[in-house]
Amino acid sequence: MSEPATTLDARFSDPNAAATSWNDTVRILEAAQLFWITTVRADGRPHMSPLVAVWLDGSIHFTTGEAEQKAANLRSNPHTILTTGCNDWDRGLDVVIEGDAVLVTDDRTLQRLADAWRTKWDGRWQFEVRGGSFHHEAGEALVFAVEPTKVLAFGKGPFSHTRHQF
Repeated sequence: MSEPATTLDARFSDPNAAATSWNDTVRILEAAQLFWITTVRADGRPHMSPLVAVWLDGSIHFTTGEAEQKAANLRSNPHTILTTGCNDWDRGLDVVIEGDAVLVTDDRTLQRLADAWRTKWDGRWQFEVRGGSFHHEAGEALVFAVEPTKVLAFGKGPFSHTRHQF
């Protein structure tokens, strides 16, 4: 992944604010335990739900069942947004990732991702890799990767609006 062009939008930032560095943004993506994903239904209505995700190799990765609404949405429209951060008004950093979701089916990559899930959550997420997908006690899970086209970082205290463009 190439280093993004990073800019501070002064219109939405405190006068003394600085742009959030890409490294600080990635730290939030790596540490976040919960993300919210927004996909678009075939009729144009948005669909949003929480999920766990892993940042690896410059992309955010998430899972879904084949029959779930987000999987159906992604089959017809790969555009997605994932958000993470905190609900505090005056401190922290919120991050928004824009990009297209691509199905991951390579077992070698999936095994690295399964290992990352297991490590990130101290063994609470266990996936077996076979046949181009994850398998666990509840069944099969599809794995998607979103390589960002744009990432927004919203700093709070001081307030800043940073754009990382790829």
